[in-house]
Amino acid sequence: MDYKNQVAQAVAAVVPELDEATILSKIEVPKDSTMGDFAFPTFLLAKEHHMAPNQIAATVAEAIDATNFKAVQAAGPYVNFFLNQLTFGTDVLQTVLMNQDFGHNTDGEAGHVTIDMSSPNIAKPMSMGHLRSTVIGNSLAEISKANGYQPIKINHLGDWGTQFGKLMSAYKRWGSEDEVKADPINTLVKYYVRFHEEAKENPALDDEGRAWFKKLEDGDEEARQLWSWFREESLKEFMELYETLDIEFDSFNGEAFYNDKMDGVIDTLKEKGLLIESQGAQVVDLEKYNLNVAMIQRTDGATLYMTRDLAAAIFRKKNYNFVKSLYVVGGEQREHFMQLKAVLKEMGYEWSDDVEHIPFGLITVDGKKLSTRSGRIILLKDVLKDSVDLALQQINEKNPTLGNKELVAHEVGTGAVVFHDLMNERIGNFDFKLEEVVRFEGDTGPYVQYANARAQSILRKAGNPELDMSNLVIDDENVWETEKLLADFGDVVRRAWRDREPSVIAKYALNLSRTFNKYYANSKILAEDEQLNARLALVTAVSQVLTESLRLLGVKAPKEM
Repeated sequence: MDYKNQVAQAVAAVVPELDEATILSKIEVPKDSTMGDFAFPTFLLAKEHHMAPNQIAATVAEAIDATNFKAVQAAGPYVNFFLNQLTFGTDVLQTVLMNQDFGHNTDGEAGHVTIDMSSPNIAKPMSMGHLRSTVIGNSLAEISKANGYQPIKINHLGDWGTQFGKLMSAYKRWGSEDEVKADPINTLVKYYVRFHEEAKENPALDDEGRAWFKKLEDGDEEARQLWSWFREESLKEFMELYETLDIEFDSFNGEAFYNDKMDGVIDTLKEKGLLIESQGAQVVDLEKYNLNVAMIQRTDGATLYMTRDLAAAIFRKKNYNFVKSLYVVGGEQREHFMQLKAVLKEMGYEWSDDVEHIPFGLITVDGKKLSTRSGRIILLKDVLKDSVDLALQQINEKNPTLGNKELVAHEVGTGAVVFHDLMNERIGNFDFKLEEVVRFEGDTGPYVQYANARAQSILRKAGNPELDMSNLVIDDENVWETEKLLADFGDVVRRAWRDREPSVIAKYALNLSRTFNKYYANSKILAEDEQLNARLALVTAVSQVLTESLRLLGVKAPKEM
């Protein structure tokens, strides 16, 4: 079914000066389908042939054996190939329906990929700001698996650092055990916000916070008890959210896990002569990488994020032997990860080249950035609840007799939030408006889910018949764009992994839904004629690929809506 290769072979037969791989890399898909299904540009032949590209295109088009194509035509500097639609459509449907893993490949050869994702901070609620790392990381895990890798999802909890010293200081000053027990996370955040407000007027508070963190690092019993309590209460709330999103992890080893592994990192840096003193702190000079120094130890001996991330990277390589190690962390941390890779390289770890920062842009609400310190938090659990309520409201309007309405509303509401995030290119910023996200029309998750539910409804009306795989010809121009998109799914899955970009899958699912809905609006699918079996096969194939596309994004595909 690899028609692109057929085009490359046809061109290579008459253009011997170019190898097939080069030709394949140059083949394009015209934006306007009236210009063909594939196009080969002749610009790169102009210099050698001393001819205008238009003339070359005409010569090449005339020389090509068009037996396997509907037509081969020159149009300006391009040679355009039109596929035989009936043969192509039959091939596509057979390939999709006879392969439940259609679109998957084995490129990864079962190599391990560690994915550092989500990683909320203990004693703070998960806000909309945590959504991106969580759902991008989860989708990349599924996409990596579809490309033959074995993902290992790591929730590197923010359960260590100076902020805990500040929180302990705040709790000791203003805290109440009963108040925390009654509403743990919201109460702890209230203390944390108050600490930062008062520290603006009283800078000595920051010193007090640092002192509490140093006590924690040194194993002070009271500090450790407070830390354990804050961590335990936070995890309970986090797990409820992950259950709502249906996301699981392979490891919850957070920053604290690496406390006993940092001395080894510091010793190695000393042995290799990489540690230098700067204003009392221990740093690694990265001037040759055009980077600022990497801070390893503060003047008071306390370690920093860099120290723990170095320990984590080394542990993960030793424990999981990854072929890729992804860090799904906001774009503002770009320099930190450049420093991390550079220090690992200086330490002699060639596998540092396999460490990748997967940056992403910000979610804003009403154009404003979210911040825990300023108290501007929009809780993720509240957004998900509101989205489910909005989905249920629309289901009640559109299909009031639907069974399992609450379950479907949950799948549509949460799916809408996840899909909207992943539909946006990872690196871009976007503003979140719930009413636009949970719509059944437009560029939304519910629109894709509804297209799939419509396909399932058609199959139910037809009695879910067993399909005849030898009768898959659909002689209908309206089906062509849908068949071509189905054939593209394998390339889409590869491209999504190559670019580390779930939006490739989301945009594909939207396109497939649009073309299918257009076909549905213009063709009588359930008409009793000799092509009914083939049309039902197409509907089945569309549902199969839409369901898998949504699954790769971490979104459910309800069969009724």
